[in-house]
Amino acid sequence: MIAEIRLFLLRSLTEMRYDTDGIDDDTVLGPAGADLESLALAELAMRVEDQYGVRFLDDEAERFAAMTVGEFCAAVENRVKAASAT
Repeated sequence: MIAEIRLFLLRSLTEMRYDTDGIDDDTVLGPAGADLESLALAELAMRVEDQYGVRFLDDEAERFAAMTVGEFCAAVENRVKAASAT
């Protein structure tokens, strides 16, 4: 599932007009890496919510800036598993 989430993330970033060349699991989503600003992080969170049927709290999008792509994908996978377990 991680690979599927990663692919979705990269596709979403491309649709949002971000350059995904060189982005890997160790790339930080925020300014230190992929350079996503708060509005872009919120949009990415909404796309993930729509795609995978999970929900994030409003303040969580801000924390995504410090996450790597790999950490973000793992967090989404954990949410999906938790949601399907209930």
